[in-house]
Parts: sequence; structure tokens; C-alpha cells
Amino acid sequence: MTATATEGDRTGTVLRHTIAKERPEPVTRTVTRRNAAGHDLGPVDLEPTIFGLEPNRAVLHQVVTAQLAASRAGTQSTLTRAEVRGGGAKPFRQKGTGRARQGSSRSPSMSGGGVALGPKPRSYAQRTPKKMVRLALLSALSDRADIGRIALVDDWKITGPRTKDAVTILRKLKLTGSVLIVVAHDEVDVERSFANLPEAHTTTFGELSAHDILRADWLLFSDRTLPTAVSDFSGTHVVEEIEVVETADAPAKPAKAAAVVADAEPTDTEPTDAEVEVEVEVEVEAPVATKPRARATKRAKAAAAPDADADADASTEDGTEEADADA
Repeated sequence: MTATATEGDRTGTVLRHTIAKERPEPVTRTVTRRNAAGHDLGPVDLEPTIFGLEPNRAVLHQVVTAQLAASRAGTQSTLTRAEVRGGGAKPFRQKGTGRARQGSSRSPSMSGGGVALGPKPRSYAQRTPKKMVRLALLSALSDRADIGRIALVDDWKITGPRTKDAVTILRKLKLTGSVLIVVAHDEVDVERSFANLPEAHTTTFGELSAHDILRADWLLFSDRTLPTAVSDFSGTHVVEEIEVVETADAPAKPAKAAAVVADAEPTDTEPTDAEVEVEVEVEVEAPVATKPRARATKRAKAAAAPDADADADASTEDGTEEADADA
């Protein structure tokens, strides 16, 4: 290919990793809606933007790996040579034994010694962007809808925590293998009814994750927990709550400013007797600031003593002269 042809074909510099893959448009899939007795109530169209996407396997792998890593406790720990008890004395003399010199019996090269570069407690959590977590969740839901492993029930018809009712529902719906049941946060009786079944796992709508969906054979929703919009997984409801709080507090600011202005404006009304008494009491109770009394030093006292003697002599002489004049 010549340089002219290359310049005519390329409109700009595009790197390989910046090329976006064209994905097909979301498709509409349906699921059969049933009651707790297993009777069909008709098909229901699933939301295409949730159950009709092409699964992004790369994002699924990264998000599931991060979720599994975050579930690790990370409490493993080994003792280094500084943490192993003992080893303070030199095990044998430096020369004359024919062995390699050793300074401590807790060296990693010796039996019973510490571990070199061993594992220590740490966190395995990985930072995953929220958009990737949401895309992985939607990809997992779309994958289960594509293979027809999503079931929908109108109502649980469970009035109390009974395992027998839970077994009947799974048998009537013909769900075999591991089943992930999505319940509402206030459906405590339903969650306790499925708790004793080893093949059934319950989760709430807010705790639904891509890893839980992929490890289950069936995904069971009810009319209350079936997602109908992408905003259910994007966390936009939190932003709306913050906006509502801010708009609710906004009108209170002008009122507060008006109150401050009203306090600052001078009033022509004369103060009452009670206000005058309060002001007088405040003035009386206020402490009077006094200067600290200076301490006289010995030198100052010595310097002041001759002056005092001179004044005394002068006063004596004046008294004597006055007495002579009177005589």
C-alpha cells in the first residue's frame, strides 16, 4: 500500500485499544409468569436494556474476579526470624566446626527458624468502577435470559416461615438445580422458608451480584423484585435523595439571612427597665483589669534609701529654723 492510499483511507490517528466494538441493539425477551401453584398467567416482556444485551465477557471476568478477591479474609500470617521465640544465642562457635557460620538458630535456613518473605495479613480488595459493576450485572442477567433460566412468580403466598411451602413452590415451578431467589427486604417469612433448602439461595434486590447470578442454575423473581429499568442498578436514587435534601434546605437560607438583617437594623424603641438592669449588672460584674504590682529589687531599695535620708534631714533643718525664728 502506498503512502497516498494510506493517507486517503485513514482520517485520523486511531490507536488499537481505543476502537469501540460495535454491539448489537438490545433484544426483547419474554418470560412466562406463573403463580405459586405453577399455573401459567401469560408471557411478560422483559426490559431489553437489562435482559436483552450481549454479555460482555471481559467485564464479567474482571468484576467476578474482583468480587471473589474481596471476599477473601486475608488473615494469613507467618512468623519471621524476628518474631520466632528464641535464637538469641549463637548456636555454635564461629570457626573450627567445619559447618557454615550461623548467628542465630532462628534463621530461615535452619529448622524451626522464621519464614523468609512469607504471607502477612493484607486486603485483596480491588477497585472496580461502578459502571463496570453495573455492566457485569446486566450481562449476567442477559445471559440467563438468553438461555431461558429466568422464572417469574406473581406472589409467594407464604404467610409464615414454613419450609414445606418453599419446597412446594420449587416443585410446582419445576425448578431443578441451584436456584437464586430474589426477595424484597421486608419479605422475611419468604427468606426463612427457603433458608433450610441447600439448593436454594436467597438475596435481596440491592445485594444482587454478577457472581451470584452466574453460579446459580435458575434465577427466580417476583412481581415486586423484577427490575424494570436500568436506573434500578445505577444508584441514581441516591443522587435524587441528595437533591431533594438540598432543595428542601435551600428555602431556609433566605429566611436566616433576613433574620440577620433584621437584627442588624437599629430600632427606635427605648430599652425597658429590665434591659437597663441587666446592662448595669453586666458592667458591675465585669472584672477590672489591674496592672501587676512591680517588685522592688535590693538595688532599687538601696538607691531609694539615700533620697529618703536627705528628705528627712531637710525636714529636720526646716523645723529647727522655724523654732529659732519663733524664739
